[in-house]
Amino acid sequence: MSDVGGTRGGTAPWGELVSVALLGTDRRAPDVPVRAGQEPAAALLDAAAVSTVRRRAGLRPAPAAERPAPAPPDPRPELPDAARRRLALLLADRGGNGGSRRGAAPDLMELLPQWLAAAGEKGYRAPAALLPALLDAARARTDLRPAALALAGPRALWLARLNDDWKFALRGIGGAAAIPARGDQEAVRRLWEEGLFAERVALLSATRRLDPAAGLALLTSTWPTERAEDRLMFLDSLREGLSAADEPFLEKALSDRSRNVRATAAELLSALPGSALATRMAERAAACLQLADGPVVVAEPPEVCDAGMERDGVVAKAPAGRGERAWWLAQLLESAPLGAWSERLGGRGPAEIVALPVADGRRTEVHDAWCRAAVRQRDIAWARALLGKPSAAADRPTPIPGSDPVRAESSAAEVGSSRDTAKLLGVLPAEERAAWVAEFIASHGLSDAFRLLGVCAVPWTEPLGTAVVDALDIARDAGSYPWSFSGVMGLAERCLDPAAADRLDKLTARGDEPEDGSPGADGYWSEAFQRLVGTLRLRATMHAELAGQPTRPAGAQPTHPAGAES
Repeated sequence: MSDVGGTRGGTAPWGELVSVALLGTDRRAPDVPVRAGQEPAAALLDAAAVSTVRRRAGLRPAPAAERPAPAPPDPRPELPDAARRRLALLLADRGGNGGSRRGAAPDLMELLPQWLAAAGEKGYRAPAALLPALLDAARARTDLRPAALALAGPRALWLARLNDDWKFALRGIGGAAAIPARGDQEAVRRLWEEGLFAERVALLSATRRLDPAAGLALLTSTWPTERAEDRLMFLDSLREGLSAADEPFLEKALSDRSRNVRATAAELLSALPGSALATRMAERAAACLQLADGPVVVAEPPEVCDAGMERDGVVAKAPAGRGERAWWLAQLLESAPLGAWSERLGGRGPAEIVALPVADGRRTEVHDAWCRAAVRQRDIAWARALLGKPSAAADRPTPIPGSDPVRAESSAAEVGSSRDTAKLLGVLPAEERAAWVAEFIASHGLSDAFRLLGVCAVPWTEPLGTAVVDALDIARDAGSYPWSFSGVMGLAERCLDPAAADRLDKLTARGDEPEDGSPGADGYWSEAFQRLVGTLRLRATMHAELAGQPTRPAGAQPTHPAGAES
């Protein structure tokens, strides 16, 4: 191939083409074929294009590589035509507007994960022609990987072995695609002993989900030879399906040479109220709390952190700015079974105990520890009592003076003892959780509600969706700018029931600017609500396409099926 870039086929050498291009065709005629009516400059560019392709294709002769095996079959059904076209549009526009919350057009970048989740629920497979773009999208955004790889199926792994850019698909991310069939014990053993770390984590998690005992047996088979950091990750997988059957293994892990492994084992055991560790912690905690006349709860932290406490997960060294004894007390309270406090504190139930005053200003640290215990033990009654009535403002976080209002909705929820509110809500049943947040928003507005909305089930219930939209409308009437609530607006686009679009149409119109409002704010609000309504309608259209239903032409007023999900 010595003529690469040379004169073969009438094409001038590459150096000659460059020289003519630098001088200009009016000063030096190129030695290239010129078609009838073609300008010399255009002929020069054509010749340069041909020469470039030849240069890039030039290879030394070599033995032919072995052809790859055919891609494995994927028996899942193909996408309906309209849904396939929608996926192509979403993948082509995934750069979008960079997540901007400005403008009236829907944010297609944020619709892609919703589309992938909905397509996965229906059991479709990705079109072969779109697999490269789908893998590129998953490479760029790690949050897309599980859903994207599930939709791509086994062909994604086949492609990943041929292109290093997609090697992430081989690391076991994405779930069942790389997991051996259930019952194939030899394949499971081989993957567990020889697989990549992420593949082993995925295998352990999947096995644990289907058969907790089999997952535990898999872990114990290689536990002594695992690295400390790997043991920690594997141990964390026991959270799913945790039961008393795991206690003997976790008790042994309390003596592990890694402090982090010991701490995780202790945390898991404390989530089992009947475990021996929970009993030991209950005895220690009971010695620290008593009911005095009043009645009032008196908290007396332990004098020392002995070896037994450290073995059971109590960290002796307190963080900077925290008293040692108070630090030990908090750890004991959060590890003790909550059910033991009724007998210890006069037979009272959780709500009555939470209502008791706590002496010496220790109420916050005691209640915070109980909050962590309620989350760890998934105790609904205690979570409900610690949350209290959503209309009460006593424990609401106070925004930091001078803070950026755009960040207020996420940062405010981190301030003060209410930092555990979102986790406590996660313990409640979905309907009760949504009702609590709806009442909270109705009482306090949206500035403290961002994290709380994030733990509510999707699509939002009608009362919750109504509370959010009403609060946004109130903020509009107050004359503030909509981007102060951009996070909540983004959640609304993803989580509101699409059936709400028609009811929100009236909010897209421009109104009168409040006299004391921000200049131009109403116009921006109108734009934001247009985007919200447009996004909801587009979500409804996406679901109809995935269901193979006919869709309405652009501009038509849709009638959405009740209960359409995001």
